Amino acid sequence: MPATPSPHPRDPHRPPHPYADAPYTHSRAGALSPASPARPSYPWQPPAPPAPPPHRAPRHAPLGRHSDLRRLRRAYRWQRRTATLTALGYFVLFLTLSACAPSFMTGTVTGVPAGLLLAVGQVPVTWLAVALYETTARRRVDPLAALIRRQAVVDARREAAR
Repeated sequence: MPATPSPHPRDPHRPPHPYADAPYTHSRAGALSPASPARPSYPWQPPAPPAPPPHRAPRHAPLGRHSDLRRLRRAYRWQRRTATLTALGYFVLFLTLSACAPSFMTGTVTGVPAGLLLAVGQVPVTWLAVALYETTARRRVDPLAALIRRQAVVDARREAAR
């Protein structure tokens, strides 16, 4: 069967159809026939990027995998949890007693309602939480952070010398 000409001529400014170069199979014939001469399917695409240069392994472990960094994260996490649980724990205790034990909260201790004493006690407990936060920062977190800073400076000098 002869090929029928296309009713519309091909636009030279449009790219060819993606399957124009591929062989096709007629549903009844079962044999492959070339649709057109071989040419690249997507000539308008840019060429493939060049291969990246080979990676040079560092002489020492990177800072992110360092055990001191893990210790710093652990110390900071402990510091946050301790201070938060101190302040919030006391406040939750106050709210729980207000809701579940109103007779205790309205009872008097040396002429002052216990609820008022517990409410006023929230301020020193918050100060205690802040003091705990600062103490643990000075003892555990700040020395580790200073050590990591010094190591980062040394690492940066090593990289700059390369």
